[in-house]
Amino acid sequence: MSGIKPDDSQQLYVDGCLYDLENKYFVEDVPFYLEQAGKFGGPVLELACGTGRITIPLAEKGFEIVGIDLSPPMLERARKKAAEKRLKIEWIEADCRTFKLQKKFNLIFIPYNSIAHIHDRESHEALFACVKKHLADDGRFVIDWFNPRLDILLRDAGKRYSVMERSNPDGSGMVTITENNVYDAASQINRIKWYYKFGDRDEVVRELNMRILYPQELDALLHYNGFTIEAKYGNYDESPFESSSIHQLVVSRHR
Repeated sequence: MSGIKPDDSQQLYVDGCLYDLENKYFVEDVPFYLEQAGKFGGPVLELACGTGRITIPLAEKGFEIVGIDLSPPMLERARKKAAEKRLKIEWIEADCRTFKLQKKFNLIFIPYNSIAHIHDRESHEALFACVKKHLADDGRFVIDWFNPRLDILLRDAGKRYSVMERSNPDGSGMVTITENNVYDAASQINRIKWYYKFGDRDEVVRELNMRILYPQELDALLHYNGFTIEAKYGNYDESPFESSSIHQLVVSRHR
């Protein structure tokens, strides 16, 4: 990865079971991706697939799908879940900026704000170049990214805000996550710290650094990297994107 900075998100993704505990109730985006796969067909490639939260439901509906992720613990969890359901899914440990596969896809998507882990121009260019190499001539590329809110980015860094509180399935008590953040406006990096409390054990701190992409910036990145935006939605119901939208869901194709 000459010239590309190392990924700095690995400490956050060291436990696939914990990730599933954090995210098991978030399913609103799955019907959206099923709809996109139905429109454009397979094969499908998911970038930053994690533990297969979206990958597995698409495979269950009969779509040929490949999942790429950089985290071995996340992929280990994904493989176990897929095996329990007897699903044939190819899981690949790779960086979404440098992956090389011997096939092309009708649909490639990077869901659930994962593009926030791409922090600099060189990395964005590498990501988009990889996508173009692997996208079929009539294929589509979908990005799911939230619509930034300044009231959240600029909130008091000295305060902690609740993220999650749930019972740990291993019987060790409650898992509580709180967070605070400092937004660096020059780099557009939101530097978040997550504070994990596992029952009576000492608190664990992990960092999540998110590169903030504003609506016109995201559109421009796609344009100048050779993509044409076909649709931009503000939510998973495919409502049009507007100022008050929660999400930026961009469907594009390469020129």
